[in-house]
Amino acid sequence: MPVHLIADTSARLASVRAVLERKHAVTSELLRGLSVQRCNTDVLVVKADLRTIDNICALKKALASLKTVDKRIFLVEDSAHLSISQAYALGATSVLTGPLDPARLLKEVGDLLDGDTRLMEESGSAAAASSGEVALASMFTAVASGTPIDIAGAKKAGAAIAAAVEENGLDDWLKTVRRHHEGTYQHCLLVTGVAVDFGLSLGCPNCEIERLYTSAMFHDIGKAMIPLAVLDKPARLEPEERALIETHPVAGFDALKNNVSISAEILDAVRHHHEYLDGSGYPDGLCAENIRDLVRVLTIADIFSALIEARPYRATMSRADAYDIVCGMTGKLEKPLVVAFKRVALSR
Repeated sequence: MPVHLIADTSARLASVRAVLERKHAVTSELLRGLSVQRCNTDVLVVKADLRTIDNICALKKALASLKTVDKRIFLVEDSAHLSISQAYALGATSVLTGPLDPARLLKEVGDLLDGDTRLMEESGSAAAASSGEVALASMFTAVASGTPIDIAGAKKAGAAIAAAVEENGLDDWLKTVRRHHEGTYQHCLLVTGVAVDFGLSLGCPNCEIERLYTSAMFHDIGKAMIPLAVLDKPARLEPEERALIETHPVAGFDALKNNVSISAEILDAVRHHHEYLDGSGYPDGLCAENIRDLVRVLTIADIFSALIEARPYRATMSRADAYDIVCGMTGKLEKPLVVAFKRVALSR
């Protein structure tokens, strides 16, 4: 498969090229180097520091002639939200963070050989997932940098996800997201799809489905203020790290509370999606009578999605095992909703 590589230093160019050449025909160029003739490129790989304005400007110029390449993989070392968001803004279809992982890179490039990408594009799930991830990256960047949040863009992406889930089913959505997305964005995409399918299974009207996908898209926006080293730590969190994670509902609420485009119901869901009926949740220790129906549905979708996420450091939990854990949370989740969720969890 023809792969074109762009890197900002000779060392990065050499290291990534050495990996890609194990399996593919590779052309490459050094950012801000001599212009090159490119043709028949199936996959673009970019390895550059996205924290510098010079690199971003040079990449925009270099990528202008590569817009027709369907697969654009960015390798980002620093794992900062802003760098990941910048990659998507530059047109990435997937972003791999952290030190160069040869097996992971070759798998990401090699997915195109399986025909999976073509099939997912036909189903619409891949396009919806990509638009959702771009919207999430935009929101996280806005919160981290204190700039206006694109509420309309997030809602539009949520609507696309709802349409994909309704048309192709939850199973197709889960496979698409877990194959091509990772970390916090993967989680938000999973929660949105699961929440939508739960609403559809309950026969909710369109207005309720809209509330579900909007609250799901925004529910973890407060995590933009938490370092990825903590969010995606491949080990048990220390008590102080857990305490930091638990600040995200209030951080998200604070980021959205003055936005006239966000309803009080959505704000409530963002703040309270970790509350439990028995009062053992956070941040406000609410009990049953104070937890809205929207939050009760979102919380189940959030817990289930977290359990079935694909992570590089652990095997993906089966849907059946995840549902068993949800069923075991007696007193914390609304039992009739948990029973109704069985079809979503196991067979949709």
